[in-house]
Amino acid sequence: MAHRNVYLAAIMLSPDLKKYAIIVAGGSGSRMQAARPKQFLLIAGEPVLLHTLRRFHAFSPEMPLVVVLPETEIAAWQDLCRQHQCTIPHRVVTGGSSRFQSVKNGLAALEAEEDGVVAVHDGVRPFIDNVLLTAAYSTAAQRGTAVVAVSLKESIRRVRGGSSKAVDRSAYRLVQTPQCFRLPLLRRAYAQPESSLFTDDASVVERFGHKIELVEGSYRNIKLTTPEDLVLAEAFLLQESSVPKTS
Repeated sequence: MAHRNVYLAAIMLSPDLKKYAIIVAGGSGSRMQAARPKQFLLIAGEPVLLHTLRRFHAFSPEMPLVVVLPETEIAAWQDLCRQHQCTIPHRVVTGGSSRFQSVKNGLAALEAEEDGVVAVHDGVRPFIDNVLLTAAYSTAAQRGTAVVAVSLKESIRRVRGGSSKAVDRSAYRLVQTPQCFRLPLLRRAYAQPESSLFTDDASVVERFGHKIELVEGSYRNIKLTTPEDLVLAEAFLLQESSVPKTS
């Protein structure tokens, strides 16, 4: 409960800025060993990407949502939206040859917007919740950046050549999404030339010279990557459906 109180305090302190989300869904499904892209796989009878969209829409129904998809998958997504009667307003844009280019295309869809906070999120992370989103958006509103991350649960070793060495896991974090930024800052950062060092949005903004603020993430905020993750996803959804809703 303590961390939820911190998040509530953050709401009181953060400026009232418009919110946006760019949902990047360019996975191929190779590690999932699936015949279709992993963002289109069904959990609890609905596509993963639809679950993700629903979480953002439930958090802020008026929030503009941009979905970035490979050009070859846009028609399939439109078919899925019809099949599952998706009524969540969102704009679909074509992705690029890299994640950097895909996010840049997503930002271009928001070119008419002057300011606000934009979240960049993996389409195959469907278990974000309102507490996490509140923390990320409010922290970015105050400080310019907010990257969701969790502590490591297990011991880690650094491998070099044929040897390995134990390292202090408390000095490391596992980075998740959403990664939230003030919109003008992210635009300027993505005006840089693309680099092989850019592994996520935080690395792009950090290279631009801005400090990255970490926000406590959730171990439920998994990225669906391998078949085992689908088992967890079904279990999470079953657990959520069994929890009585409070008024």
